[in-house]
Amino acid sequence: MISQLRPALAALVIFTVLTGILYPFVITLGAQILFPAQANGSLLMRDGTVVGSTLIGQPFDDPKYFWGRPSATVPFPYNAAASSGSNLGPTNPALLDAVQARIAALRAADPGNTAPIPVDLVTASASGLDPNISVAAADYQVARVARARHMDTARVRALVEQFTESRTFGILGEPRVNVLQLNLALDAVQ
Repeated sequence: MISQLRPALAALVIFTVLTGILYPFVITLGAQILFPAQANGSLLMRDGTVVGSTLIGQPFDDPKYFWGRPSATVPFPYNAAASSGSNLGPTNPALLDAVQARIAALRAADPGNTAPIPVDLVTASASGLDPNISVAAADYQVARVARARHMDTARVRALVEQFTESRTFGILGEPRVNVLQLNLALDAVQ
């Protein structure tokens, strides 16, 4: 039995060192060298303080800010430790109630805006953490943000264009706007 136990223990030690220590060390070191910002969470700093990440959305409901997608994470919105969608089907009354509440909030914040509300402003993403909105969702909010900040709409629209990211690799996804970066830029110009 010892003749069988010795190679098994040796294999356990070898693979523990390889897969539990060496492999994570090499991957972490490579990530830190090749992609340091991403490996450290893509953090955004303002005056030496972390204000967020470009990868995780934040709740905004003040009319002077652009609003992101709703978050379905629990126990609070944009909880990175509980990334998930709502799992509510299209016929679920709770989903309809949440969408109608979000539509009412958007209409109340900008009663003069009669344009159709882009779907990403009223539905959560699959992760519940999406930091981006569509260009249409940003355009829908330009007039409200400009009015609340007493800014020219052309200036706000220019900031939206400045923070519009193109398709990944030129073909994947749609153009998008990072809400946190745009809102930080708005604060910086005022």
